[in-house]
Amino acid sequence: MIIVVDFGSQTAHLIARRVRDLGVYSEIVSHKIGIRELKKKKNLCGIIFSGGPASIYEKGSPKIDKKIFELGIPILGICYGMQLMADYLDGRVKSNSEKEYGGVEVKLKKNLLFNQLKTKQKVWMSHGDQVMKLAKGFSSLGRSKGTKHIGMVNKQKKFYAIQFHPEVEHTVKGRKILANFCFDICNCKKNWDKRKFLKEQIKEIKEKVGDDRAICGLSGGVDSSTAAAIVYKAIGKQLKCVYVNTGLMRWKENEQVIKDFKAYFGKSLIIVKAEKQFLRALKGIEDPEKKRKTIGRLFIKIFEKQAKKLGRVKFLVQGTIYPDVIESAKKHDPAVVIKSHHNVGGLPEKMRLRLIEPLRELYKDEVRKIGKKIGLPEEIVWRQPFPGPGLAIRIRGKVTKERLDRLRLADKILQEEVNKFNLGKEIWMTLAIYVPLKTTGVKGDGRSFEEMIAIRSIVSSDTMTSDWTRLPYDLLAIVSSRIVNEVEGINRVVYDITTKPPATMEWE
Repeated sequence: MIIVVDFGSQTAHLIARRVRDLGVYSEIVSHKIGIRELKKKKNLCGIIFSGGPASIYEKGSPKIDKKIFELGIPILGICYGMQLMADYLDGRVKSNSEKEYGGVEVKLKKNLLFNQLKTKQKVWMSHGDQVMKLAKGFSSLGRSKGTKHIGMVNKQKKFYAIQFHPEVEHTVKGRKILANFCFDICNCKKNWDKRKFLKEQIKEIKEKVGDDRAICGLSGGVDSSTAAAIVYKAIGKQLKCVYVNTGLMRWKENEQVIKDFKAYFGKSLIIVKAEKQFLRALKGIEDPEKKRKTIGRLFIKIFEKQAKKLGRVKFLVQGTIYPDVIESAKKHDPAVVIKSHHNVGGLPEKMRLRLIEPLRELYKDEVRKIGKKIGLPEEIVWRQPFPGPGLAIRIRGKVTKERLDRLRLADKILQEEVNKFNLGKEIWMTLAIYVPLKTTGVKGDGRSFEEMIAIRSIVSSDTMTSDWTRLPYDLLAIVSSRIVNEVEGINRVVYDITTKPPATMEWE
C-alpha cells in the first residue's frame, strides 16, 4: 500500500484517489501518526506527504515524527511536503510574500520520477514558500521562472519531492508522475479492486444496524440515492427514506424526484412538505455559512420527528461524499474550512440519531459507478450535481419566495437551451445564480434598474478541481435573451469563467 500523510491539504484525498486509480491500495493518515503505528501497516511500499495551507515556520504548523525518514521506505513530498522534508533534513526554506499560483511551465531534469516525460511541462503551483538550499545528498529536479527548485531527489534513500501538485488535473502529466513513483520507485503491485466496496459496505451496515431501523434523508441527487440504495440492499424494510420538499428545488423537480424514488424504494418512501418551514427559518439570513447550518439543523429536526413517529429508529443515512467532508473541515484540523455542507458542517453537535455515511470516502464519479452497479435509474445516476441546501445557496443574500421563483424560471430556461445543443454528459454542471445587484438597462425604450442572473457551467471528474465550460456563443446569446425577456426583474446576464481553484463550484 501507499500511505498519504495529510498535512491539511484540500487535495490529500485526491492524491490517495489517484493512487487507487492506478490499482494500488492507498490510505490517508494524519500527520500525527506515530512510527509504531506506521510500522504495523502491512505491505507498506511508499509514503506521500501532502501539501497544506500552512508555512513550516508558522507556530502550530503540522509536523511529523522525524524518524519517518529512518524507515527505509521511499517518500514523495508534495508542496508543503517538499518544504517539510527539506527543513527536516537541514535544507533551507524561504518564505515569499508573493505566491506562485496556477498553471506554470517548468523545466525538468531527467530522473526516475519524471520517466517518459518531456523536459518542458505544464504543472499546477500553489505556494508562497520555496526550498532555496537543498539538503546534503539531494540534487535539483528542475526549475520554473519563479521557483529555484521545482523538485529534489536523494537517489540513495529514494526521497523525492516536488513543489507542484501532480494530483490535480491541471498538471498535465501528474498521473504519470504518481505512477512512476508507485511502480518504478516503490515497486508496488496492482491489487486494489473497487468491486469489493459494495460487498464490504453491505456487510458492515448489516452488523452496525442489527435489528434496529434507519432513516435516510433523500435530496434527489445521486449521492443520497446511492447511499440509500446501499443501505436498502443491506437491511431492506428496516430502512425508511424521507424526501423533504423544502421549496428550494428547481423547476418541477419535486414531481420528477418523487416519481423516480417511488419506482425504486416503493412504500419505503415518506414525503414531507416543509416549504413554509424552510422559508421561515431562512428569513433575513444573508451569510452563506448561516444559511447552510440553518438548513442542516432544520433537516435534522424533521428527520428526528419522522424517526420518532416510526419508533426504534437509531440511524440516519446520508449521502455525504469526500468533497463535502474536506470543504467542511473543522477549524482545529490542518485543512482550512472552505464552506460547511448542510450534511456535515451544518449538523448539530447533539443529535439523537447515529450517522451512516457509506460514501464518505468516495468522489462523485465513483458514486455514479456504484449507483449504476446497484441498479439506480439512469435519471438519478446522471442527474447533475445539486447542493443539499438547494437554490438557497444559489441566491446571493436573502432567500425569498419571489427570488426563488425568478431563479427557478431562469434555471429552467438555461437547462432547456443547453439540452437543445446536445452537449451531453461532457458538462458536469450548469447552473443559474441569482445576483441581487441592480444595474442600469433599457426595456421597452425606457430605463430599467434591475437585478442580474449569473450563469456557471463547469467540467470536472471529482469535484475537487474543475474548469469552466466553453459553451457556444450562440447558446449563450439565446439564454441571455430569453432570461432578460422572460424573467421579471432581471435585465442583465453574466457568464462565470473561473476555475476551481481558486473559485468553488457554487457561489456560496
